[in-house]
Amino acid sequence: MIKVMDGFRVLEVAQFTFVPAAGAILADWGADVIKVEHPVRGDTQRGFIRMGGFELDPDRHPLIEHPNRGKRSVGIDVSTPDGQQVLYELAATADVFLTNYLPRARQKNKFDVEHIRAANPNIIYARGSAYGDKGPERDIGGFDGTAFWTRSGVGHALSPEELGAPLSQGIPAFGDSVGGMNIAGGITAALLHRERTGEAIEVDVSLLSTAWWAAGASVTQGMETGEAMRALMPQSGGSPANPFLGNYTTSDGGTINLCIVSPTGYIRDTFEHLGIPEAADDPRFSDVLPLMENADAASELIVAAIGAKPFEYWRGHLKTMKGQWAPFQSLVDLGSDEQAIANDMIVEVDAGDGGPAFKVVRGPVQFNHEPLETTRAPQASEHTETVLMELGIDWDRIEKLKESGAIA
Repeated sequence: MIKVMDGFRVLEVAQFTFVPAAGAILADWGADVIKVEHPVRGDTQRGFIRMGGFELDPDRHPLIEHPNRGKRSVGIDVSTPDGQQVLYELAATADVFLTNYLPRARQKNKFDVEHIRAANPNIIYARGSAYGDKGPERDIGGFDGTAFWTRSGVGHALSPEELGAPLSQGIPAFGDSVGGMNIAGGITAALLHRERTGEAIEVDVSLLSTAWWAAGASVTQGMETGEAMRALMPQSGGSPANPFLGNYTTSDGGTINLCIVSPTGYIRDTFEHLGIPEAADDPRFSDVLPLMENADAASELIVAAIGAKPFEYWRGHLKTMKGQWAPFQSLVDLGSDEQAIANDMIVEVDAGDGGPAFKVVRGPVQFNHEPLETTRAPQASEHTETVLMELGIDWDRIEKLKESGAIA
């Protein structure tokens, strides 16, 4: 496997998913990512026992495995002078320092940018935050449920007004994972800049900015018109202006999404695949403008056609259709999707409990079509001794650091 980040070291002092997800991506790409965890508690997320209403197995923990695969874990109490000294010695060997701690915690524990740069002036210092590292709320923490989903307007946009109440996010660590990819991209750009100019810079990504970038086209439209876009209530049928754009219910309750944004050149082929070829000769539907003007009538025909046959029929039959469509799948369904499997979207790692392999999701970037090779997420403090001995710290000092509680 090509490791584009081979030879780079990332020192991660972070918890939960948002910033650790960036470390996971960099580890996927070949970087040596050293995760610093509290020597007793570890990453707070290790203690989470529920996710989305489901009980979690602490030995097969998706909220640990997803954002931490491929890393090494070192237990350091960064609140102690001895622990801080070890952190600085690690920072001196690193290319990137990665954190999501709030400013007051960074200052209190002396790993803010000025402290880390004193140990290594050439390090890239990357921060992830809820609302950004500037402004009156830089000291306020948050999760993707607050910053990415709720405050950003994304949850509002995806909640139909007729519901009378907003939708809950539904996918834990959703914005965290998207934002982690943004941080990883920013770090690689900063490393390229350092290579070209010799200047080490700071990188900032917030969950709020991640959400606004993800919804950027709608946000721009809203700022232009003053009107907020809202999702429509679900129904079987097309949009009021385009019958080839909507969700249609099959005879057994499945859903087929037609997404032919521009019907030009697709009208006859689409109607033929839907089993209503006569509609293509109807002057109401035979060209784009009349099709849009008579969208409701065309939508009724398509509702009846798709509703007459089961989901699996359409899933196979529509594969030869020229226009764009998709089967409406669950997150579990995608795990057996032949296209996802063909593109190596799933990778297996050895499980920490010694049981069957643990399946994790590959990051969205692939190099030279090569599948990802990675390792399981580390146990808390699993690599402390190994990493510190690589720094040249002798065993006597390691023992003293352990006795003082500075490391685990």
